[in-house]
Amino acid sequence: MTDAKIDYAAVFQGLPGMVALLTLDLVYADANEEFLRMSGRTREQVVGRFLFDVFPDNPNDPAATGMRNLETSLRRVIATGERDTMALQRYDVESTQCPGQWDQRYWSPVNAPVLGPDGKVVLLVHRVEEVTELIRARGGSGSGRTRVLEAELYTRARELQEVNERLRGAHAREREVALALQEAMLPTRRQGAGHQIAVRYRPAVGTLNVCGDWYDVVDLVGGNRIGVSVGDIVGHGLAAAGVMGQLRSALSATSRVADGPAEALDVLGRYANVVDGAESATVVTTFVDFDRHTITYSSAGHPPPALVHPDGSVELLDRATDPPLDARPDPIPRPQATTTFSRGSTLVLYTDGLIERRREDIDKGLARLADSMVHHRNADPESLADAVLLELLPHGGATDDTALIVVRL
Repeated sequence: MTDAKIDYAAVFQGLPGMVALLTLDLVYADANEEFLRMSGRTREQVVGRFLFDVFPDNPNDPAATGMRNLETSLRRVIATGERDTMALQRYDVESTQCPGQWDQRYWSPVNAPVLGPDGKVVLLVHRVEEVTELIRARGGSGSGRTRVLEAELYTRARELQEVNERLRGAHAREREVALALQEAMLPTRRQGAGHQIAVRYRPAVGTLNVCGDWYDVVDLVGGNRIGVSVGDIVGHGLAAAGVMGQLRSALSATSRVADGPAEALDVLGRYANVVDGAESATVVTTFVDFDRHTITYSSAGHPPPALVHPDGSVELLDRATDPPLDARPDPIPRPQATTTFSRGSTLVLYTDGLIERRREDIDKGLARLADSMVHHRNADPESLADAVLLELLPHGGATDDTALIVVRL
């Protein structure tokens, strides 16, 4: 069988549990034989129809919540791309032989995403465990005390789901606040407005959409020059974002008056020494001079920027790397280096979430980045940034935050 092509359509139909596929509009794309048998529906009554036209709530039960709970779960899977296991649900089903007659049913649903090549949700898997007969059998054969306990269990399951929904709502509101904070602290397009620059920020899966990764672009005094930086604060959430905001603002101000990136990082390191939470923070900053076609750079423990030349060669800017901020009790001057570029080159700065993977040498991640940049080097910065993220970040979502900035030189 290993050499034969597997008929996944036949596998789907032969699955022992109730399984259906839904579109993002909650229309049945398919349902296996067990789903049709247990629900008492034909394929024609299900496939191609809206979920809640096939299985509406019981209009005779004003307390019915099955439809609302199921829709909330499915919409959550679409929004997050993550599997959602629901609490035990009572979801009455109308008899096809006797319209108007509703059968009391109990379901234990699990909803999961089907991801496309771009990592986005394209279909929903809706799996249902039918537990009606089990509850009926227990209720019919058990004592009155048993039936009371089972009713209590079902009631508690519903209460637990309601509490869970409130917690999810609170988390969503906190996420909105965190995102607004992140956007307020990251730079606006007014800086470096005369140049082709693309920036991207991707939070790790499960975070509040806010973290300690940051980027910055500042217009430098004297000539056609800009400062481009990225940094990474240890940790996630609002605390890390607060530290990020302090360090980003300090470096932005310092870069405007420093003689070079090394001096800017010297001053930033002294400031980080008095900022709680700045320990082990990394940052790399580059001063780009468009008139002289030079890039002067310095790194405090950060992965090296990459410079893609028009001929497709890739230069890692790794000749001026020093320990992270606040790593030395008595700071000493940091190193800096300078390289040249030709018109049409591309400079890319990023945080480690883009290249690092567990149990993998960092050189493999750097090689992936170089290959992607070379392949897309003729694309505009916006398209190049999207392509790099698509090719390097895991389809299911990254486990670390990622900031990326692309500058066409």
